[in-house]
Amino acid sequence: MGNEEAVFFSRALTELTLSFHIIYATIGVGVPLMIMIAQWVGIKKNDEHYILLARRWARGFVITVAVGVVTGTAIGLQLSLLWPNFMELAGQVIALPLFMETFAFFFEAIFLGIYLYTWDRFDNQKKHLLLLVPVALGASFSAVFITIVNAFMNAPQGFDIVDGKLVNIRPILAMFNPAMPTKVAHVVVTAYMTSAFVLAAIAAFRLLKGSDHIYHKKALHLTVKLGLVFSLGALLIGDLSGKYLAEYQPEKLAAAEWHFETEGEAPLMLYGVLDGQEVKYAIKIPFALSILAHSNPMAEVKGLNEYPADEIPPLYIHYLFDTMVSIGMLMIAVSGLYWLGSRLGWAFIRSRWFRWILFAGGPLSVLAVEAGWWYAEVGRQPWILRGIMKTPEGATTSGQVDLMLYLFALLYLVLGVGSVVVLRRMFRRNPVEREIADREAERIAEEKAKGGDPA
Repeated sequence: MGNEEAVFFSRALTELTLSFHIIYATIGVGVPLMIMIAQWVGIKKNDEHYILLARRWARGFVITVAVGVVTGTAIGLQLSLLWPNFMELAGQVIALPLFMETFAFFFEAIFLGIYLYTWDRFDNQKKHLLLLVPVALGASFSAVFITIVNAFMNAPQGFDIVDGKLVNIRPILAMFNPAMPTKVAHVVVTAYMTSAFVLAAIAAFRLLKGSDHIYHKKALHLTVKLGLVFSLGALLIGDLSGKYLAEYQPEKLAAAEWHFETEGEAPLMLYGVLDGQEVKYAIKIPFALSILAHSNPMAEVKGLNEYPADEIPPLYIHYLFDTMVSIGMLMIAVSGLYWLGSRLGWAFIRSRWFRWILFAGGPLSVLAVEAGWWYAEVGRQPWILRGIMKTPEGATTSGQVDLMLYLFALLYLVLGVGSVVVLRRMFRRNPVEREIADREAERIAEEKAKGGDPA
């Protein structure tokens, strides 16, 4: 296997691993907060349905955490095996956030175990709720620290280069690089948003399948509202991300928008077809690119013709950017319409066709996260460490990477199918209607044992 083939298979395996892992990582970051909010609402309203929501979500969450551990370990392994030159160059810099990410995960896992074990051991639910705080914090900070590594790859700083090596390393400065604030905020908030819409999709599906239980209606109402809040947050952070790109990675923004000539009053291009440097059939929003880049409709935006051809990202990232943005705007519109309709009593938000849209919002949100990560990673090309090391320079020359790709693909297939089967069986064998009835029977039995009135 030549070096070009090794680079290709290394990139393919890394993309496969990240694409699979990001599904479970996103759920792993967002669901703990959803559980905490549901339990808090249940305590505040003295509503057992929300308490049960938290309980059932927590059971499913454990399965996704288990798969996320395997895929996260695979990423760490592949960094060393597939990108040894990159790790040799930058390993000392990114070691601190990688260690802190591991610490955050164990912090989360310890308290998650205690939380699950003590469900029926607290008379005061507020004390049990407190155990979720470190779980949610650990999950979120795990995402923060691993995203800092990715941010460093986009905006490396905090070191000097002497004889091709990074020396005088200042890890805190490296961690707090210019890409960190917007990238970290965007990853965390979109994880919350996606988790909310995935849980809303599950509730909508149960309602569509004929279960008219109030439990599912409350789950849908809560998660769609949370999805609206976090999707609006993602919109705001996305705007700030555009301004970061215009300042620090202008070639990435220009490639995403097929913006070739430096000019003011730059329009935003949605979709379309590229013919040479001519964009056909696109939806053009006047001044929008200038506003996104500089908050000024007249501002000048740098075009791709300003940069060497070998430093321009692949132009198909335009479609990845459009997919991410379009789904984000769709989910804002759908969840906003649901929220407004629930306040004004509009009947159509309870119709089957609208619930099908809410159901589709779950997988669409996951697709938006995938498209966003593909855009982030492909848009950094040709660099693995921007401005310092190109991707082929960081890759292994091993002739066994193709075999690794096939073996890891098989592993991910088993994990993906297995996790879906386990989750389906877990909840199909214990539907919420049965669990509510069982818990009510337990409550009555306890009241009788105490000599009280079960009513």
